Amino acid sequence: MFDTLNSRFNAVFRKLRSRGKLHPKQVDMALAEIRTGLLDADVALDVVEDFLSRVRARALSDEVMRSLTPAQQVIKIVRDELTTTLGGEHRPFKLPGVNPVVIMMAGVQGSGKTTHCAKLALHLKEKGRQPLLVAADLQRPAAVEQLFTLGGEIGVPVTSDGGDPVKVAKNALKQASRDGCNVVIIDTAGRFHVDPDMMKEARRLKDVSHPHLVLMACDSMTGQDAVVQARAFMREIDLDGFVLTKIDGDARGGAALSITHETGRPIFFAGTGEKPGDLEPFYPDRMASRILGMGDVLTLIEKAEKELDQDKAAEAAEKMAREQFTLEDFLTQMREVKKLGPLQDLLAMLPGVPGAKEQLKDLQIDEGELGRTEAIICSMTPEERRNPAIIGGNRRLRIARGSGTTTHEVNALLKQFVQARKMMKSMMGMAGFGGRGTKGMRLPKLPPGMNLPGR
Repeated sequence: MFDTLNSRFNAVFRKLRSRGKLHPKQVDMALAEIRTGLLDADVALDVVEDFLSRVRARALSDEVMRSLTPAQQVIKIVRDELTTTLGGEHRPFKLPGVNPVVIMMAGVQGSGKTTHCAKLALHLKEKGRQPLLVAADLQRPAAVEQLFTLGGEIGVPVTSDGGDPVKVAKNALKQASRDGCNVVIIDTAGRFHVDPDMMKEARRLKDVSHPHLVLMACDSMTGQDAVVQARAFMREIDLDGFVLTKIDGDARGGAALSITHETGRPIFFAGTGEKPGDLEPFYPDRMASRILGMGDVLTLIEKAEKELDQDKAAEAAEKMAREQFTLEDFLTQMREVKKLGPLQDLLAMLPGVPGAKEQLKDLQIDEGELGRTEAIICSMTPEERRNPAIIGGNRRLRIARGSGTTTHEVNALLKQFVQARKMMKSMMGMAGFGGRGTKGMRLPKLPPGMNLPGR
């Protein structure tokens, strides 16, 4: 996501870091390039001008100009002001203390509104709430069926009882009270912001359901047009905040950087994928770091804590310490890591410096290779997984045939596993005996599916 904008910022930062002392003219040249990058990302013009004026005022201060590392100071200023533009302090999504809480989801057609109703329902369910999904989008073909399907996947009840959206909402509120659901999420019909009749329907639906929170699903790929859409919804039904959708796609950054600045309403969530669980709380500072290619280790940690089995991780670490880590354990850990999503996305979250993401483009990750690795291990007997040393020629041939691979691939996996286990042993030794250093230690090959250029 935001690859174009990220590349532009990194190019500017490289030029700044190549210089010692900075002069006002050099700062202005850098800001001019940043301006072009932001406009290319379809950020609203007044947002761009306000952002650049704040950065320039701070970058040309005496404190920065006389600093021994002025380029680093400017980069920090850009990150700080980008965070401010994205909303500043993190605004957690809090539900009022009423029962039931009514949430109305609005948005234009194709913004991912229905999908994110289900994602929000799952998020609240995991927080201990009992949500009810309301399929009040009777305009789009199959919208009701889609929400029922999504509700079935996440184990959340769905209702669509009534001939028009207003009746559907009224009946849903009665059902929520009857069934003990304490959160009602209403999926409204997607509409174009220029359609006055559809906007009036949204207002009628709000007048009937009296939602405590009105959210708008905002497509991160729409650019500054998202601001025009948001303003139209603000006039008709008002909004409490936004759900930024599709940031896992080719997001240019215009919507994310414009919408809070222009409306004064926060972004509460960001949709990071197609699965029901792919919804993250929105942190302006973390998003600024992602846009600048500085990683997002906090989100990576939270994702790991949520998705990974902590007991399995502790057991694996203990086996490594006792030198008892087997292919069976490796298979378990590989499946655990796959829960976190594509490896390329995980690597992009690792901490570093501006430009790190650009370097990751040279790291070729074949997700299919990981599947072949899993197939090879699954084709082994339990005894072979626990003790790979017994795998001779005939066994390798059988494993290759069973996994649809070649004996060369089986040999490569076994060799890499042995090297990896040696490295784990060395690392455990350094941790346990005060650290012997890494001088002379030969690093193993990268795991299957990860290949650096020239390797």
